[in-house]
Amino acid sequence: MSVKSRLINSAGQPEFGLFPSGVSEINYLDYDLRSPMDRKLSAWSKKFKFNQFQFVALVSPELIVGIAIVDLKLVSNAFVYLYRPADGAFDEFSFVQPLALSTSIGLYPNNSEAVFRKGDNSIAIIADESAMQRRVCVSLSAGVEIDALIDESHCAPLAMCSRAGYQGWVYTQKTAALPCLGRVIWQGETRDLAAMNTLASVDWTAGYMRGETFWNWASLSATLADGRRLGLNLAAGVNETGFTENALWLDDQLIKVDTVDFQFSRYQPESEWRVCSADGIVDLRFTPAGQRKEKLNALLIASNFTQHFGVFQGQIRLENEVIEIQQQWGFAEDHYARW
Repeated sequence: MSVKSRLINSAGQPEFGLFPSGVSEINYLDYDLRSPMDRKLSAWSKKFKFNQFQFVALVSPELIVGIAIVDLKLVSNAFVYLYRPADGAFDEFSFVQPLALSTSIGLYPNNSEAVFRKGDNSIAIIADESAMQRRVCVSLSAGVEIDALIDESHCAPLAMCSRAGYQGWVYTQKTAALPCLGRVIWQGETRDLAAMNTLASVDWTAGYMRGETFWNWASLSATLADGRRLGLNLAAGVNETGFTENALWLDDQLIKVDTVDFQFSRYQPESEWRVCSADGIVDLRFTPAGQRKEKLNALLIASNFTQHFGVFQGQIRLENEVIEIQQQWGFAEDHYARW
């Protein structure tokens, strides 16, 4: 299937739905953005109301890495965290830039750069459509270095655009269980990603999001006992107006999943989560091992963000088989946002 060239059509409206091969350009400045009372908004409003973020996870039994760049126009932030399951070692690095200084995220999900810099710290996520790969480059003053090359030729992304509130929309593109190679330098030790059988997941999201929103999210990237790669992306509370971003990948095959219920205790961070889909495909339990947590409550912007990393177990029930999940590393997230 061919890639859709631009998200906003000639009438100034986004195309809603699922895009099996993705969208080349998120041309948001062509959107006919209006107030709830139908007043046309200025180009300045278009730019400053548009939010973007990218998140990349590198997952192996030996090392868990989370990397994000977030551009909210009034402020940008980035974070990198690393967790070693063998001994529970954990480091987190978080940075904020007012007015999104030294921050840029391109509008081509598969062929542009996302860059964040602050002082001697730099984070870049570079997508190369011709090579069908995405490179992650991190250099931190604390001595952390990451150079990862993610192979995106193996499977199509889950790409969709849905309504967000009365006048907004969100485009999101997700992939999981992608092979990757490269290295991570942390705490004076160099780790080879390919040697650890590392798999990557990628989240590219942009749009005019609800002014106040929340979501729960789960992601899994695992190598099964028979050698197949299993990826999972599940969410509730966001991007569910007519379509969902729930899917799994079994090697190169993308399988859609119905709506998902997340059951957990927000105020008991070490307690077990239950994640089940309405169609019965997903029936998983998630046990947190650690978390990255951040609270921000400013005049115009607020965020209560908790991203847990831990292990999944349970079943994936497909038409022709039942896949048993045992102690596979992944993520579960609880997030409130006002922007």
